Amino acid sequence: MPKEAFIPEKAFISEKAFIPEKAFHFSVRTDLALEARELQEVEKDESDSGVDVTEEIFSEGKIRVTWVKILNEKGASAMGKPIGNYITIESQSMKEHDLETHEDIIKIMVDQLAKLRPLKKNASILLVGLGNWNVTPDALGPKVISKVLVTRHLSGHMPEELEGHVRPVSAISPGVMGLTGIETGEIIRGVTERIKPDLVIAIDALAARRTSRINATIQISDTGVNPGAGVGNKRMKLSEETLGTPIIVIGVPTVVDAATLVNDTMDAMLDSMVAQAPKGSQFFEMLSTLAQEEKYHLITEILNPYTGNMFVTPKEVDSVIERLSNIIANAINIALHPGISEQDINRFINV
Repeated sequence: MPKEAFIPEKAFISEKAFIPEKAFHFSVRTDLALEARELQEVEKDESDSGVDVTEEIFSEGKIRVTWVKILNEKGASAMGKPIGNYITIESQSMKEHDLETHEDIIKIMVDQLAKLRPLKKNASILLVGLGNWNVTPDALGPKVISKVLVTRHLSGHMPEELEGHVRPVSAISPGVMGLTGIETGEIIRGVTERIKPDLVIAIDALAARRTSRINATIQISDTGVNPGAGVGNKRMKLSEETLGTPIIVIGVPTVVDAATLVNDTMDAMLDSMVAQAPKGSQFFEMLSTLAQEEKYHLITEILNPYTGNMFVTPKEVDSVIERLSNIIANAINIALHPGISEQDINRFINV
């Protein structure tokens, strides 16, 4: 069979595949600040980069926590993300039935939430579950909302052992514009203007750059979120500026862009081909000098007629989303109601 059957002709005859006539912005789809930092060309003088990164390891190496602080406009421009704090908790055990590690992740989340936004004893909180409950990879937010302890309506009616130990918490799952016909941001802004919470906590599904981080990463940030941005469906931003209320966003990458997945495969393939190609040959020079953005642009160009804007999620996503929603809901419950135990919360959930 001729080579053309394997290698699309336009991949070689189209100059745009390698050197576009107009400069394009190379942007591998990711919602994680940690991955944006990894993709960034790190300056030698870290103190002048506008970005501060610290890392801690927990549970004998099973859990990694990374703080990415974007300090100024220089860092924001380089990262392509707003100034603020981004906490990333990584553990492959999130995808597994590892209850001991899950408990450790919950404790770490509670600690990180307290560091990110200390709350007064009587602070009121609005929880927002973003996403489409009919689509499993996008159902994380609504799933979490179904498991949290809401107490705003129980003031004066709670058991004596709970009175004075819980904060007023309300929750909403506004759905997506395709279900409601209403911009999600408009719904949330209307609710916040009405009930005036001291803090909004939004939970959303994200997109990642690396397949290893799918369903194995939790990002906590204080910079807001664009619902649907992870899958290229950008909507009104939820932020302190648009809502008039501080917001914390808890997100988990549940999908990866198909072009990114192919790019990772191509990277591995090219590394193998470079290792086997005779040094000094024209083929070796072509492979070794192929820039990352050129590869990604080429892959996107080739895939578009066949796959369109495709995203990929693991086949076990149903059970994983259930585990992740339990972890996040328990962490939120304990962080917002520190005077009661997890057992107490489970007893009174959905009262």
